[in-house]
Amino acid sequence: MSKSKETKDIQEIKENKMGMMPINRLLINMALPMMISMLVQALYNVVDSIYVAQLSEDALTAVSLAFPMQNLMIAVAVGTGVGVNTLISRSLGAEDRDMVSKATNNGLLLAFLSTIVFMIIGFTLSRTYIAYQTDIPQIIADGTQYTTIVCGASVGLFTQILFERLVQATGRTYLAMISQTAGAVVNIVLDPILIFGYFGLPAMGVAGAAIATVIGQIFGAQLGLIFCLKCNPETRLSLKDMLPCADVIKKIYKVGVPSILMSSIGSVMTYCMNMILSAFSSTAVAVFGIYFKLQSFVFMPVFGLNNGMVPIIAFNHGAKNPKRIYKTVRLSMIYATGMMLIGFALFQIIPGVFLSMFDASQQMLRIGDTALRIISISFIFAGFNLIASSVFQALDASKYSMLISIARQLIVLIPIAFALAKLTGSVHAVWFAFPIAEALALLACIFYLKRVLDKKVKPLQQEKATV
Repeated sequence: MSKSKETKDIQEIKENKMGMMPINRLLINMALPMMISMLVQALYNVVDSIYVAQLSEDALTAVSLAFPMQNLMIAVAVGTGVGVNTLISRSLGAEDRDMVSKATNNGLLLAFLSTIVFMIIGFTLSRTYIAYQTDIPQIIADGTQYTTIVCGASVGLFTQILFERLVQATGRTYLAMISQTAGAVVNIVLDPILIFGYFGLPAMGVAGAAIATVIGQIFGAQLGLIFCLKCNPETRLSLKDMLPCADVIKKIYKVGVPSILMSSIGSVMTYCMNMILSAFSSTAVAVFGIYFKLQSFVFMPVFGLNNGMVPIIAFNHGAKNPKRIYKTVRLSMIYATGMMLIGFALFQIIPGVFLSMFDASQQMLRIGDTALRIISISFIFAGFNLIASSVFQALDASKYSMLISIARQLIVLIPIAFALAKLTGSVHAVWFAFPIAEALALLACIFYLKRVLDKKVKPLQQEKATV
Protein backbone atom coordinates (compact mmCIF):
# COMPACT_ATOMS: atom_id res chain seq x y z
CA MET A 1 0.00 0.00 0.00
CA SER A 2 1.38 3.43 -0.95
CA LYS A 3 2.05 6.01 1.73
CA SER A 4 -0.49 8.43 0.24
CA LYS A 5 -3.14 5.70 0.19
CA GLU A 6 -2.42 4.77 3.81
CA THR A 7 -2.55 8.44 4.85
CA LYS A 8 -5.92 8.83 3.10
CA ASP A 9 -7.33 5.73 4.84
CA ILE A 10 -6.19 6.98 8.25
CA GLN A 11 -7.76 10.39 7.56
CA GLU A 12 -11.06 8.67 6.65
CA ILE A 13 -10.99 6.77 9.95
CA LYS A 14 -10.37 10.00 11.88
CA GLU A 15 -13.36 11.56 10.14
CA ASN A 16 -15.58 8.52 10.76
CA LYS A 17 -19.14 9.67 11.44
CA MET A 18 -19.14 7.74 14.75
CA GLY A 19 -16.69 10.28 16.10
CA MET A 20 -18.10 13.40 14.42
CA MET A 21 -21.88 13.27 13.79
CA PRO A 22 -24.25 14.64 16.50
CA ILE A 23 -25.20 11.72 18.76
CA ASN A 24 -28.99 11.74 18.36
CA ARG A 25 -28.71 11.93 14.59
CA LEU A 26 -25.93 9.32 14.59
CA LEU A 27 -27.85 6.90 16.79
CA ILE A 28 -30.93 7.15 14.58
CA ASN A 29 -28.76 6.90 11.45
CA MET A 30 -27.04 3.76 12.79
CA ALA A 31 -29.99 2.10 14.50
CA LEU A 32 -32.96 2.82 12.23
CA PRO A 33 -31.84 0.55 9.36
CA MET A 34 -31.19 -2.26 11.85
CA MET A 35 -34.52 -1.70 13.55
CA ILE A 36 -36.30 -1.96 10.21
CA SER A 37 -34.46 -5.15 9.28
CA MET A 38 -35.15 -6.61 12.72
CA LEU A 39 -38.85 -5.83 12.32
CA VAL A 40 -38.83 -7.62 8.98
CA GLN A 41 -37.12 -10.55 10.70
CA ALA A 42 -39.82 -10.47 13.39
CA LEU A 43 -42.46 -10.46 10.66
CA TYR A 44 -40.86 -13.55 9.17
CA ASN A 45 -40.88 -15.29 12.56
CA VAL A 46 -44.60 -14.66 12.95
CA VAL A 47 -45.55 -15.46 9.34
CA ASP A 48 -43.58 -18.71 9.50
CA SER A 49 -45.50 -19.84 12.58
CA ILE A 50 -48.84 -18.69 11.14
CA TYR A 51 -48.32 -20.97 8.14
CA VAL A 52 -47.15 -23.87 10.30
CA ALA A 53 -50.17 -23.41 12.60
CA GLN A 54 -52.42 -23.98 9.58
CA LEU A 55 -51.00 -27.49 9.32
CA SER A 56 -51.93 -28.43 12.89
CA GLU A 57 -51.36 -27.52 16.52
CA ASP A 58 -48.90 -30.45 16.73
CA ALA A 59 -46.87 -28.94 13.88
CA LEU A 60 -46.72 -25.60 15.72
CA THR A 61 -45.65 -27.42 18.89
CA ALA A 62 -42.91 -29.28 16.96
CA VAL A 63 -41.42 -26.01 15.71
CA SER A 64 -41.68 -24.58 19.24
CA LEU A 65 -39.71 -27.53 20.61
CA ALA A 66 -37.06 -27.06 17.91
CA PHE A 67 -36.73 -23.36 18.75
CA PRO A 68 -34.16 -23.67 21.59
CA MET A 69 -31.70 -25.44 19.26
CA GLN A 70 -32.30 -22.85 16.56
CA ASN A 71 -31.84 -20.10 19.13
CA LEU A 72 -28.58 -21.71 20.27
CA MET A 73 -27.17 -21.40 16.75
CA ILE A 74 -28.26 -17.77 16.59
CA ALA A 75 -26.61 -17.23 19.99
CA VAL A 76 -23.26 -18.55 18.78
CA ALA A 77 -23.48 -16.58 15.52
CA VAL A 78 -24.54 -13.30 17.13
CA GLY A 79 -22.12 -13.66 20.05
CA THR A 80 -19.20 -14.20 17.71
CA GLY A 81 -20.43 -11.30 15.57
CA VAL A 82 -20.69 -9.01 18.59
CA GLY A 83 -17.11 -9.86 19.55
CA VAL A 84 -15.88 -9.15 16.01
CA ASN A 85 -17.99 -5.99 15.74
CA THR A 86 -16.73 -4.57 19.03
CA LEU A 87 -13.07 -5.37 18.30
CA ILE A 88 -13.26 -3.81 14.82
CA SER A 89 -15.04 -0.66 16.06
CA ARG A 90 -12.57 -0.19 18.89
CA SER A 91 -9.62 -0.79 16.54
CA LEU A 92 -10.98 1.72 14.04
CA GLY A 93 -11.26 4.30 16.82
CA ALA A 94 -7.65 3.55 17.84
CA GLU A 95 -6.54 3.54 14.14
CA ASP A 96 -5.19 -0.04 14.37
CA ARG A 97 -5.73 -1.27 10.80
CA ASP A 98 -3.82 -4.53 11.29
CA MET A 99 -6.17 -5.58 14.09
CA VAL A 100 -9.19 -4.64 11.98
CA SER A 101 -8.07 -7.03 9.24
CA LYS A 102 -7.24 -9.86 11.62
CA ALA A 103 -10.55 -9.51 13.47
CA THR A 104 -12.47 -9.55 10.18
CA ASN A 105 -10.89 -12.69 8.80
CA ASN A 106 -10.58 -14.65 12.03
CA GLY A 107 -14.28 -13.91 12.55
CA LEU A 108 -15.06 -15.51 9.18
CA LEU A 109 -12.99 -18.56 10.14
CA LEU A 110 -14.94 -18.90 13.39
CA ALA A 111 -18.23 -18.71 11.45
CA PHE A 112 -17.17 -21.66 9.26
CA LEU A 113 -16.02 -23.71 12.26
CA SER A 114 -19.34 -23.06 14.04
CA THR A 115 -21.19 -24.28 10.95
CA ILE A 116 -19.33 -27.60 11.02
CA VAL A 117 -20.11 -28.15 14.70
CA PHE A 118 -23.86 -27.62 14.25
CA MET A 119 -23.98 -29.70 11.09
CA ILE A 120 -22.70 -32.63 13.12
CA ILE A 121 -25.20 -31.94 15.90
CA GLY A 122 -28.08 -31.65 13.44
CA PHE A 123 -27.38 -34.93 11.66
CA THR A 124 -26.71 -36.99 14.81
CA LEU A 125 -28.73 -35.62 17.74
CA SER A 126 -31.91 -34.00 16.39
CA ARG A 127 -34.26 -36.90 17.09
CA THR A 128 -32.88 -37.48 20.59
CA TYR A 129 -33.25 -33.78 21.37
CA ILE A 130 -36.92 -33.63 20.30
CA ALA A 131 -37.92 -37.03 21.73
CA TYR A 132 -36.66 -36.01 25.16
CA GLN A 133 -39.29 -33.26 25.27
CA THR A 134 -42.37 -35.18 24.06
CA ASP A 135 -43.67 -38.69 23.38
CA ILE A 136 -46.17 -37.72 20.66
CA PRO A 137 -44.95 -39.46 17.44
CA GLN A 138 -46.04 -36.77 14.96
CA ILE A 139 -44.43 -33.98 16.99
CA ILE A 140 -41.21 -36.03 17.21
CA ALA A 141 -41.19 -36.64 13.45
CA ASP A 142 -41.87 -33.01 12.50
CA GLY A 143 -39.50 -31.59 15.12
CA THR A 144 -36.69 -33.92 14.03
CA GLN A 145 -37.09 -32.91 10.38
CA TYR A 146 -37.08 -29.21 11.18
CA THR A 147 -34.08 -29.37 13.52
CA THR A 148 -32.02 -31.52 11.15
CA ILE A 149 -32.52 -29.13 8.23
CA VAL A 150 -31.86 -25.84 10.04
CA CYS A 151 -28.74 -27.24 11.74
CA GLY A 152 -27.44 -29.19 8.75
CA ALA A 153 -27.63 -26.19 6.41
CA SER A 154 -26.61 -23.53 8.94
CA VAL A 155 -23.77 -22.06 6.84
CA GLY A 156 -26.13 -19.29 5.67
CA LEU A 157 -27.04 -18.34 9.23
CA PHE A 158 -23.47 -18.07 10.48
CA THR A 159 -22.02 -16.23 7.49
CA GLN A 160 -24.99 -13.88 7.08
CA ILE A 161 -24.78 -12.70 10.68
CA LEU A 162 -20.98 -12.32 10.47
CA PHE A 163 -21.14 -10.21 7.30
CA GLU A 164 -23.89 -8.06 8.83
CA ARG A 165 -21.71 -7.36 11.86
CA LEU A 166 -18.78 -6.40 9.64
CA VAL A 167 -20.72 -3.62 7.90
CA GLN A 168 -22.31 -2.54 11.19
CA ALA A 169 -18.85 -2.14 12.75
CA THR A 170 -17.92 0.48 10.14
CA GLY A 171 -21.18 2.39 10.45
CA ARG A 172 -22.86 1.07 7.28
CA THR A 173 -25.90 -0.36 9.02
CA TYR A 174 -28.09 0.26 5.97
CA LEU A 175 -26.18 -2.54 4.20
CA ALA A 176 -26.92 -4.93 7.05
CA MET A 177 -30.57 -3.87 6.79
CA ILE A 178 -30.67 -4.73 3.09
CA SER A 179 -28.99 -8.11 3.64
CA GLN A 180 -31.21 -9.18 6.52
CA THR A 181 -34.40 -7.81 4.97
CA ALA A 182 -33.74 -9.52 1.64
CA GLY A 183 -33.12 -12.86 3.35
CA ALA A 184 -36.30 -12.54 5.40
CA VAL A 185 -38.40 -11.58 2.35
CA VAL A 186 -37.12 -14.61 0.41
CA ASN A 187 -38.05 -16.70 3.44
CA ILE A 188 -41.56 -15.25 3.68
CA VAL A 189 -42.19 -15.78 -0.04
CA LEU A 190 -40.94 -19.38 -0.01
CA ASP A 191 -42.78 -20.43 3.17
CA PRO A 192 -46.27 -21.02 1.71
CA ILE A 193 -44.84 -22.38 -1.56
CA LEU A 194 -42.79 -25.08 0.15
CA ILE A 195 -45.11 -25.78 3.10
CA PHE A 196 -48.30 -26.22 1.04
CA GLY A 197 -46.81 -27.18 -2.33
CA TYR A 198 -47.73 -24.39 -4.77
CA PHE A 199 -46.58 -24.04 -8.41
CA GLY A 200 -46.30 -27.79 -8.92
CA LEU A 201 -43.93 -28.36 -5.99
CA PRO A 202 -44.69 -31.10 -3.43
CA ALA A 203 -46.24 -30.05 -0.10
CA MET A 204 -43.41 -30.48 2.41
CA GLY A 205 -45.13 -29.29 5.59
CA VAL A 206 -42.80 -28.49 8.48
CA ALA A 207 -39.76 -29.54 6.41
CA GLY A 208 -40.76 -26.90 3.84
CA ALA A 209 -40.69 -24.22 6.53
CA ALA A 210 -37.15 -25.28 7.49
CA ILE A 211 -35.97 -25.31 3.86
CA ALA A 212 -37.42 -21.83 3.29
CA THR A 213 -35.54 -20.64 6.36
CA VAL A 214 -32.12 -21.88 5.23
CA ILE A 215 -32.59 -20.64 1.63
CA GLY A 216 -33.40 -17.16 2.97
CA GLN A 217 -30.31 -17.24 5.19
CA ILE A 218 -28.04 -18.31 2.32
CA PHE A 219 -29.45 -15.57 0.09
CA GLY A 220 -28.85 -12.96 2.81
CA ALA A 221 -25.31 -14.28 3.32
CA GLN A 222 -24.53 -13.92 -0.39
CA LEU A 223 -25.67 -10.30 -0.33
CA GLY A 224 -23.62 -9.70 2.81
CA LEU A 225 -20.50 -11.09 1.12
CA ILE A 226 -21.02 -8.80 -1.88
CA PHE A 227 -21.43 -5.78 0.40
CA CYS A 228 -18.25 -6.63 2.32
CA LEU A 229 -16.27 -7.01 -0.90
CA LYS A 230 -17.64 -3.98 -2.73
CA CYS A 231 -18.76 -1.44 -0.12
CA ASN A 232 -16.78 -2.02 3.10
CA PRO A 233 -13.09 -1.21 2.41
CA GLU A 234 -12.09 -1.19 6.09
CA THR A 235 -12.81 -4.93 6.46
CA ARG A 236 -10.89 -6.55 3.62
CA LEU A 237 -11.14 -10.33 3.29
CA SER A 238 -7.73 -12.02 3.22
CA LEU A 239 -6.71 -15.68 3.32
CA LYS A 240 -3.46 -14.70 5.08
CA ASP A 241 -5.30 -12.99 7.93
CA MET A 242 -7.79 -15.86 8.11
CA LEU A 243 -5.08 -18.06 9.64
CA PRO A 244 -6.06 -18.53 13.29
CA CYS A 245 -4.48 -15.97 15.62
CA ALA A 246 -4.84 -16.91 19.28
CA ASP A 247 -4.62 -13.31 20.51
CA VAL A 248 -7.32 -12.09 18.12
CA ILE A 249 -9.66 -15.02 18.81
CA LYS A 250 -9.19 -14.44 22.52
CA LYS A 251 -10.17 -10.79 22.13
CA ILE A 252 -13.20 -11.70 20.00
CA TYR A 253 -14.46 -14.25 22.50
CA LYS A 254 -13.68 -12.12 25.53
CA VAL A 255 -16.70 -10.10 24.42
CA GLY A 256 -18.40 -12.85 22.39
CA VAL A 257 -18.49 -15.71 24.89
CA PRO A 258 -20.53 -13.82 27.50
CA SER A 259 -22.94 -12.82 24.72
CA ILE A 260 -23.11 -16.44 23.49
CA LEU A 261 -23.68 -17.69 27.01
CA MET A 262 -26.39 -15.09 27.63
CA SER A 263 -28.32 -16.13 24.54
CA SER A 264 -27.58 -19.81 25.12
CA ILE A 265 -29.02 -19.44 28.58
CA GLY A 266 -32.15 -18.26 26.80
CA SER A 267 -32.21 -21.58 24.93
CA VAL A 268 -31.81 -23.49 28.19
CA MET A 269 -34.56 -21.39 29.76
CA THR A 270 -36.89 -22.07 26.83
CA TYR A 271 -36.12 -25.78 26.96
CA CYS A 272 -36.81 -25.92 30.70
CA MET A 273 -40.01 -23.90 30.33
CA ASN A 274 -41.18 -26.29 27.61
CA MET A 275 -40.62 -29.17 30.03
CA ILE A 276 -42.55 -27.39 32.82
CA LEU A 277 -45.43 -26.46 30.50
CA SER A 278 -45.64 -29.88 28.85
CA ALA A 279 -46.77 -31.24 32.23
CA PHE A 280 -49.96 -29.18 31.72
CA SER A 281 -50.53 -29.72 27.97
CA SER A 282 -48.95 -29.47 24.52
CA THR A 283 -51.20 -26.44 24.01
CA ALA A 284 -49.37 -24.60 26.80
CA VAL A 285 -46.08 -25.31 24.98
CA ALA A 286 -47.57 -23.99 21.73
CA VAL A 287 -48.75 -20.82 23.53
CA PHE A 288 -45.23 -20.25 24.85
CA GLY A 289 -43.91 -20.67 21.30
CA ILE A 290 -46.43 -18.14 20.02
CA TYR A 291 -45.41 -15.69 22.75
CA PHE A 292 -41.79 -15.89 21.62
CA LYS A 293 -42.79 -15.13 18.05
CA LEU A 294 -45.01 -12.21 19.06
CA GLN A 295 -42.59 -10.66 21.54
CA SER A 296 -40.00 -10.45 18.78
CA PHE A 297 -42.01 -7.51 17.37
CA VAL A 298 -41.26 -5.68 20.63
CA PHE A 299 -37.72 -6.87 21.30
CA MET A 300 -36.33 -6.88 17.75
CA PRO A 301 -36.44 -3.06 17.35
CA VAL A 302 -34.57 -2.74 20.65
CA PHE A 303 -32.01 -5.28 19.43
CA GLY A 304 -31.67 -3.14 16.31
CA LEU A 305 -31.11 -0.11 18.52
CA ASN A 306 -28.45 -2.07 20.41
CA ASN A 307 -26.72 -3.03 17.18
CA GLY A 308 -26.53 0.63 16.23
CA MET A 309 -25.44 1.71 19.70
CA VAL A 310 -22.60 -0.77 20.37
CA PRO A 311 -20.19 0.39 17.62
CA ILE A 312 -20.80 4.05 18.58
CA ILE A 313 -19.82 3.38 22.19
CA ALA A 314 -16.90 1.11 21.24
CA PHE A 315 -15.55 3.61 18.68
CA ASN A 316 -15.75 6.57 21.07
CA HIS A 317 -14.20 4.52 23.86
CA GLY A 318 -11.27 3.75 21.55
CA ALA A 319 -11.16 7.44 20.57
CA LYS A 320 -11.36 8.48 24.27
CA ASN A 321 -14.50 10.59 23.95
CA PRO A 322 -16.55 10.08 27.14
CA LYS A 323 -19.14 12.80 26.47
CA ARG A 324 -20.39 10.99 23.37
CA ILE A 325 -20.54 7.70 25.24
CA TYR A 326 -22.73 9.09 28.04
CA LYS A 327 -25.11 10.75 25.60
CA THR A 328 -25.41 7.58 23.52
CA VAL A 329 -26.29 5.52 26.60
CA ARG A 330 -28.84 8.06 27.83
CA LEU A 331 -30.66 8.37 24.51
CA SER A 332 -30.64 4.61 23.96
CA MET A 333 -32.26 4.07 27.35
CA ILE A 334 -35.04 6.56 26.53
CA TYR A 335 -35.78 5.06 23.11
CA ALA A 336 -35.68 1.45 24.33
CA THR A 337 -37.97 2.09 27.29
CA GLY A 338 -40.45 3.89 25.06
CA MET A 339 -40.59 0.97 22.61
CA MET A 340 -41.07 -1.56 25.37
CA LEU A 341 -43.92 0.46 26.91
CA ILE A 342 -45.71 0.48 23.55
CA GLY A 343 -45.32 -3.30 23.39
CA PHE A 344 -46.66 -3.66 26.92
CA ALA A 345 -49.75 -1.61 26.05
CA LEU A 346 -50.51 -3.71 22.94
CA PHE A 347 -50.14 -7.01 24.79
CA GLN A 348 -52.50 -5.75 27.49
CA ILE A 349 -55.15 -4.38 25.12
CA ILE A 350 -55.38 -6.87 22.23
CA PRO A 351 -53.86 -10.25 23.17
CA GLY A 352 -56.79 -12.09 21.59
CA VAL A 353 -56.18 -10.43 18.23
CA PHE A 354 -52.56 -11.64 18.25
CA LEU A 355 -53.52 -15.20 19.18
CA SER A 356 -56.23 -15.41 16.54
CA MET A 357 -53.57 -15.05 13.83
CA PHE A 358 -52.38 -18.56 14.72
CA ASP A 359 -55.76 -20.32 14.29
CA ALA A 360 -55.94 -20.54 18.07
CA SER A 361 -58.39 -23.01 19.55
CA GLN A 362 -60.59 -22.01 22.48
CA GLN A 363 -58.17 -23.68 24.88
CA MET A 364 -55.22 -21.86 23.31
CA LEU A 365 -57.10 -18.54 23.56
CA ARG A 366 -57.91 -19.19 27.20
CA ILE A 367 -54.30 -19.98 28.12
CA GLY A 368 -52.72 -17.45 25.77
CA ASP A 369 -54.77 -14.41 26.71
CA THR A 370 -53.63 -14.64 30.33
CA ALA A 371 -50.07 -15.56 29.36
CA LEU A 372 -49.54 -12.53 27.13
CA ARG A 373 -50.98 -10.10 29.66
CA ILE A 374 -48.85 -11.41 32.55
CA ILE A 375 -45.55 -11.95 30.74
CA SER A 376 -45.70 -8.52 29.09
CA ILE A 377 -45.43 -6.85 32.52
CA SER A 378 -41.73 -7.71 32.23
CA PHE A 379 -41.47 -5.36 29.23
CA ILE A 380 -41.63 -2.39 31.61
CA PHE A 381 -38.18 -3.29 32.97
CA ALA A 382 -36.66 -5.03 29.94
CA GLY A 383 -35.77 -1.93 27.89
CA PHE A 384 -33.30 -0.63 30.49
CA ASN A 385 -31.88 -4.13 31.02
CA LEU A 386 -31.26 -4.76 27.32
CA ILE A 387 -29.43 -1.46 26.82
CA ALA A 388 -27.34 -1.96 29.97
CA SER A 389 -26.27 -5.42 28.79
CA SER A 390 -25.12 -4.04 25.44
CA VAL A 391 -23.24 -1.20 27.13
CA PHE A 392 -21.35 -3.83 29.14
CA GLN A 393 -20.41 -5.59 25.88
CA ALA A 394 -19.31 -2.37 24.15
CA LEU A 395 -17.08 -1.42 27.10
CA ASP A 396 -15.42 -4.83 27.40
CA ALA A 397 -17.31 -5.75 30.58
CA SER A 398 -19.46 -8.55 29.18
CA LYS A 399 -19.07 -10.63 32.32
CA TYR A 400 -21.76 -8.50 33.97
CA SER A 401 -24.21 -9.16 31.15
CA MET A 402 -23.52 -12.86 31.50
CA LEU A 403 -23.89 -12.92 35.29
CA ILE A 404 -27.18 -11.00 35.19
CA SER A 405 -28.55 -13.20 32.41
CA ILE A 406 -27.66 -16.40 34.27
CA ALA A 407 -29.23 -15.10 37.46
CA ARG A 408 -32.39 -13.85 35.74
CA GLN A 409 -33.17 -16.89 33.61
CA LEU A 410 -31.73 -19.86 35.48
CA ILE A 411 -31.39 -18.91 39.13
CA VAL A 412 -34.63 -16.90 39.39
CA LEU A 413 -37.05 -17.52 36.50
CA ILE A 414 -36.95 -21.31 36.12
CA PRO A 415 -37.03 -22.17 39.86
CA ILE A 416 -39.88 -19.70 40.41
CA ALA A 417 -41.81 -21.05 37.41
CA PHE A 418 -41.32 -24.62 38.65
CA ALA A 419 -42.35 -23.70 42.19
CA LEU A 420 -45.47 -21.86 41.00
CA ALA A 421 -46.43 -24.82 38.82
CA LYS A 422 -46.09 -27.25 41.73
CA LEU A 423 -47.62 -25.07 44.44
CA THR A 424 -50.63 -23.82 42.50
CA GLY A 425 -51.20 -26.53 39.89
CA SER A 426 -52.19 -23.70 37.51
CA VAL A 427 -50.45 -22.88 34.24
CA HIS A 428 -51.58 -19.25 34.65
CA ALA A 429 -49.42 -18.84 37.76
CA VAL A 430 -46.29 -19.96 35.90
CA TRP A 431 -46.24 -16.82 33.76
CA PHE A 432 -45.62 -14.56 36.79
CA ALA A 433 -42.04 -15.86 36.91
CA PHE A 434 -41.17 -13.57 33.97
CA PRO A 435 -41.95 -10.13 35.46
CA ILE A 436 -40.49 -11.18 38.84
CA ALA A 437 -37.19 -12.18 37.21
CA GLU A 438 -37.01 -9.04 35.03
CA ALA A 439 -37.65 -6.71 37.97
CA LEU A 440 -34.82 -8.29 39.97
CA ALA A 441 -32.54 -8.06 36.92
CA LEU A 442 -33.29 -4.32 36.73
CA LEU A 443 -31.77 -3.78 40.18
CA ALA A 444 -28.62 -5.66 39.19
CA CYS A 445 -28.32 -3.74 35.90
CA ILE A 446 -28.55 -0.37 37.66
CA PHE A 447 -25.82 -1.38 40.11
CA TYR A 448 -23.39 -2.77 37.53
CA LEU A 449 -23.99 -0.06 34.94
CA LYS A 450 -22.90 2.61 37.40
CA ARG A 451 -19.83 0.53 38.27
CA VAL A 452 -18.82 0.03 34.61
CA LEU A 453 -19.33 3.67 33.63
CA ASP A 454 -17.35 4.84 36.66
CA LYS A 455 -14.52 2.43 35.87
CA LYS A 456 -14.37 2.59 32.07
CA VAL A 457 -15.69 6.01 31.06
CA LYS A 458 -15.24 8.41 33.97
CA PRO A 459 -11.42 8.14 33.86
CA LEU A 460 -11.52 9.32 30.24
CA GLN A 461 -13.05 12.60 31.41
CA GLN A 462 -10.26 13.08 33.93
CA GLU A 463 -7.67 12.12 31.30
CA LYS A 464 -9.03 14.73 28.87
CA ALA A 465 -9.08 17.35 31.62
CA THR A 466 -5.37 16.91 32.27
CA VAL A 467 -4.39 17.09 28.57
